[in-house]
Amino acid sequence: MMEITISKRFAKLSYALFLLVSTGLVFFSFEGYSLLSNTTSHLGAQGSPNAWLMNLVFVCLGLMAALTTYTTRIRFHQVMGAIFGLSLVMTAFFQHAPLVPGIPVNQLHDMWHSVFASSTGFSFTILAAGHAFLSQNRQRYVALFMAVIATVIPLGMMAFPAYMGLFQRLMFISAFGWLFFFMKAPQQGSPVDFQ
Repeated sequence: MMEITISKRFAKLSYALFLLVSTGLVFFSFEGYSLLSNTTSHLGAQGSPNAWLMNLVFVCLGLMAALTTYTTRIRFHQVMGAIFGLSLVMTAFFQHAPLVPGIPVNQLHDMWHSVFASSTGFSFTILAAGHAFLSQNRQRYVALFMAVIATVIPLGMMAFPAYMGLFQRLMFISAFGWLFFFMKAPQQGSPVDFQ
């Protein structure tokens, strides 16, 4: 019980840290950064001022996601949660190409950042869809909604790049809000009613 309470506190802290850094760091990043069109990866990009803060948040969210899914004791949640969490952590270590002029580009880091960012999105979608399949009632419907959102938002980011930053923040807010505060895994891997 104490483990769950501590876990919930860290989940709240990680979530609050994301909200604070992903909006507040905008004012302390590179000139021309836009909350609407630039992503959180741009805040943590190679050469971005104070990038370490955004990358620290990625690590916190990733570790918290892995811990949250591990405590479900359901193998599917544990495996997909570990992939999701580890992928997000790795985006902090392999950073997006710089958007600041004059900063040399580490192409290898940028390539791996893209791979891990894609893996983060894909594994989250599979986690949400799998949770929908394993659950019933509100847990099923909300998880299915999250899987749809996790598919539609990246398409929206590609279709409307001028709003990429806004779309991505909505994705993070809804995804981690669901994962940390709403998702309840079914007992013994069988569908249960969580209403």
